[in-house]
Amino acid sequence: MRTPQLVVVTGASAGLGRAIVRRFARDGAHVGLLARGIDGLEGARQDVEALGGRALA
Repeated sequence: MRTPQLVVVTGASAGLGRAIVRRFARDGAHVGLLARGIDGLEGARQDVEALGGRALA
């Protein structure tokens, strides 16, 4: 069994940052989400959890 990775993604609420968040979640990483606004972070957190990952926004 592999130990989950912990990554922190800045700009996680939209665009390239959000795509990176999804990729890490698919790969089984725990993801810390950072962005200037709170609105998109909730959606990014839901994306991670839908892919079976864990997120902190």
